[in-house]
Amino acid sequence: MSKVEIDALTAEFFGAFDNRGGKAADVARIRRLVLPGGVIVKTGPDFTAYTVDEFVEPRVQLLSDGRLVEFSEWETSERTEIVGDIASRFGQYRKSGILDGEPFEGNGTKTIQFVRTSQGWRIAAFSWYDQP
Repeated sequence: MSKVEIDALTAEFFGAFDNRGGKAADVARIRRLVLPGGVIVKTGPDFTAYTVDEFVEPRVQLLSDGRLVEFSEWETSERTEIVGDIASRFGQYRKSGILDGEPFEGNGTKTIQFVRTSQGWRIAAFSWYDQP
């Protein structure tokens, strides 16, 4: 059951950014999916470590102000290891949308660390790397 729950949590995570068809992205749900003290890291030349709120707020703005529309990202492959109440997922993903009127596509890698809490599985940390 744990793998099914982690798969669902991961799908919900990726779905938080989806604003295709004029629907509102629900980036604020990241606050429910990630532990309050969770660590979020963007790697590469623009390396940045975020708190949950530092990550969420600019994405809420970007996905609701009309600059980034028809956006979605989805996992294309993954491997998940579960040991007791901890799990680690390493996955490839793709994304597409229209940013400032210009269509774009991209892909990258995300790693997500999960812990089982009394409320179920939650994300303790995640990091991503976008392919140049």
